[in-house]
Order: sequence, then structure tokens, then C-alpha cells
Amino acid sequence: MKRSLKALTLLVSGAITATAPGVAWSQAARSYISIVGSSTVYPFATVVAERFGGTGKYKTPKVESTGSGGGIKLFCGGVGVQYPDIANSSRAIKPAELKDCVAHGVKDVIEIKIGYDGIVLAESVAAPGLNLSMRDIWLALAKQVPDPKGKQTFVANPYKTWKDLNPQLPAEVIEVLGPPPTSGTRDAFVELAMEGGCKSFPWIKAIKEQDENRFKQICHTMREDGRFIEAGENDNLIVQKLKANRNAVGIFGYSFLEQNSDSVKGSLVDGVEPTFENIASGTYPVSRPLFFYVKKAHIGSIPGIAEYLKEFASLKAMGEEGYLADRGLVPLSPAEYKAVVGQVNKLVTMPLPR
Repeated sequence: MKRSLKALTLLVSGAITATAPGVAWSQAARSYISIVGSSTVYPFATVVAERFGGTGKYKTPKVESTGSGGGIKLFCGGVGVQYPDIANSSRAIKPAELKDCVAHGVKDVIEIKIGYDGIVLAESVAAPGLNLSMRDIWLALAKQVPDPKGKQTFVANPYKTWKDLNPQLPAEVIEVLGPPPTSGTRDAFVELAMEGGCKSFPWIKAIKEQDENRFKQICHTMREDGRFIEAGENDNLIVQKLKANRNAVGIFGYSFLEQNSDSVKGSLVDGVEPTFENIASGTYPVSRPLFFYVKKAHIGSIPGIAEYLKEFASLKAMGEEGYLADRGLVPLSPAEYKAVVGQVNKLVTMPLPR
């Protein structure tokens, strides 16, 4: 195929750099860092981006909230200015996603763990407050549940109020606003809270040994009768709805609870309050690590990526007294933090999937 005169001129001038077989892109085409992904990591990445851009050395990175799964898909689309440089994620990248990256020429991926977050079930401060067990959570939100008559069979979820599933809970209608399937928060919630409650039934737990796919279908599938409502990737929208409806419950990351503590509060899970200290100590049962992923092939071509990583991993940002802790990020342990700094300084990439 013949190249255009313009493309040949750019190639001769050095403005186009080949980054993968069959891929060429202009360094001048984008002068800012492109970041996509998790709505939970979004506020942390945004404040780092603003401080980074505020120095005047580089343009402020563009941060978009697309959900963890959606962001990783965009990130893995290929190498070049039309693809993001960084993907935020509220869960670890899946092996299948990493294989998709490799298939599209994204072979050198750097994984950075930034800290921890709790997944909260939040209510309006005007609500009486819920104390939910993992079993309560699963029974309230699962598509199919054990027959209330005691048989070891499944029925469509019949529970309409919290009291229906647990006499000690209030007779309030179950109305839970949560993230969509593309969200890392949703992934972590079903794996930690839903599966945790599901396994409280020994006969269901035994299914995992026989048929793991069936076990996950039973434990991870959310009800679709209007009691659980997918509220999109905008956690702030869930907060607004909780303010307007004292009977509703919302699922989102701890940082949003911290930032909106004047209007919403966290439900207890297994008797534990979702506080900074309880998440940091591991006492709060629904907590998970947060990450972002970096395309090494873009470092040196898109200005400022390596410097952005150092800003994010600095003590003033990620440290125990850093500005991200002020926003609700639960810091890494000293040993974990030291390992992350080493990764950032050496730009250590993940092993390629087999």
C-alpha cells in the first residue's frame, strides 16, 4: 500500500515512531496523558492529575470514568495515541484481559497497586441504620435463593423487605442501588460479599467442589426484579439518590462515603463499621486492593508518563499522611509501598500470559 506524501514527510522528519508491527503514530498528536477506568480510582487519579498538571511542566492528564472492565478493554485495544496510556481498576486485571492486551500488541504492562478500599453498603444519615451479615446481603440480592421452606433447592428470590429474610431487620422494602457488570466494584462485591454470604450455606458451598461454574452462577447472579437497580458508573449519582430516599441502600467505594459523610453513612457488615481503621486492619470484611495499569510502550512517546507515576507513588500522595489518604484511600503497608516504589523506578512489567 502506498503511503501518502504527508505520511512520508512526517516519517522522514522523525515525527512518526513505529511502536509495534504495522503501527505508526505521531508523537505530536497527543501532548497529554490519557487515563480511563474505574469510577472508584477516578477521584484519586484526578487529584494526582491536577497536582501533576499544576506544576506547569506537563499538561494535566485527561481522566475518564468508564468502569474497570470498560477501561481495561480500551487500554488493551492497541498501541498508539488513539489508545489510553493508563487504565485505573478497582480489581486486578484478569488473565483473559491480559491475553487480549497481548493479542493487540500491548505486551509490556506495568501493574501498580495504589492502596485499599472498602465496598460499603450506604444509607442516608436519616435512616435507622442496618447491621447486615454476609448471608443477609446475599439473600437480599441474589436472583435465586434457597427455598425458605428448608428444602435444599432454589426458588426465585421471594424477599421484598429486609424483615422477610431476617426477623431482626426492619420491615423496609429492599431497594439497593449498585454498579453495572463493567464495574470493578461490582466484580469485587459479588466475589467478597455475595459469595461470602452464599457460602454460609454448607450445602451450597459443597457445590463449588463439584461444579465451580454452577456455584458462581448461583452465588454471583443478581436479582432482576427491581429490588437491585443498576445505577451506572457514577457513584455520585447513587449518593444523590440516597439523600432523596432514606429507605434506599447504595453500593460504592469507601472514599465516596468519606467524602459524603454529612449525608450518608455506612451499614455494618458482620457487625463491623466501614471505617478507615477497620479497612486498613482487614477487620472490615468487604475490602479490596486498587490498581492502575500502564502501557510501557507509551513511556517516552507521550510526555510525562514516568513523571506522573512518580508523583502518584510519592509519599506526599500515597503515604500514610499523603493527600490521597485525605480523600479516603487506605494506604499500603510499608513493605507494599516500598515494592511499588521499586516498580515505578524500574518500570517493572507483568509476566506475559501463557
